[in-house]
Amino acid sequence: MTSISNTQKQPVLKLINVCKRFGGVVAANEISFELYAGEIFGLIGPNGSGKTTLINLITGIYSVDSGSIVLDGKNIVRMPIHNRARVGIVRTFQHPRLLGRCDIRANISLGKDLADKRKIPDTDKYQERMGVLLEAAGLTNVDLSDSIEKLSYGQQKMLEIVRALLSKPKVLLLDEPAAGLNRKEMSYIINLIDFAVKEDICVLLIEHAMDLVMSICQRLTVLNFGQQIASGIPSEIQENPAVIKAYLGGSRNAEN
Repeated sequence: MTSISNTQKQPVLKLINVCKRFGGVVAANEISFELYAGEIFGLIGPNGSGKTTLINLITGIYSVDSGSIVLDGKNIVRMPIHNRARVGIVRTFQHPRLLGRCDIRANISLGKDLADKRKIPDTDKYQERMGVLLEAAGLTNVDLSDSIEKLSYGQQKMLEIVRALLSKPKVLLLDEPAAGLNRKEMSYIINLIDFAVKEDICVLLIEHAMDLVMSICQRLTVLNFGQQIASGIPSEIQENPAVIKAYLGGSRNAEN
């Protein structure tokens, strides 16, 4: 994956001084960054630093206390969750959220359903697109009429990303997609992210696998206890004293 230039480009998604508190706990304190089309943006930090909270704010699961979340120039902080999905903000979860009582085909088709509701052109090429994505995810030998329970944990994580990409999102939020996966499965994750980049989707990646993050992300923001402690390209982040201290020093943080 090659680096992109953001000069003379408008951000697809922009966070401006986003704040969120839960009682006395500061989960996000004036967080600001921009995501661009075709970019992989890493969001990293120790457990409890506020990464998943930020995804929940972007998708509308949580409401912001102050600040703005801007998609294509429009502030969406008051937009309901389902409308945010319809304008192109799609996510995956740390643990796959699939329809356990439905077969694999029905789960995948939810991606096309969302694309249809968004009136995305070329949804008639759904079968071709699905085939390409299943191959990228290493799922070509899967029987789509099987139940979700027939899939391994790693396959379920892959399927959730395939479903998200079939909705043709503008913004893809990946919450620890490589967690619990072996090296071969991680290569499939990279294939799917590469597919997203080629479609000019902006990808926000939360991940603890630092070798993966540093190898594929163009830019990174680091959180610690809800604070944005560093932002920059991977080489800058790796050498930042505050980042090193957050990962190697201090007491054990609470869970996200």
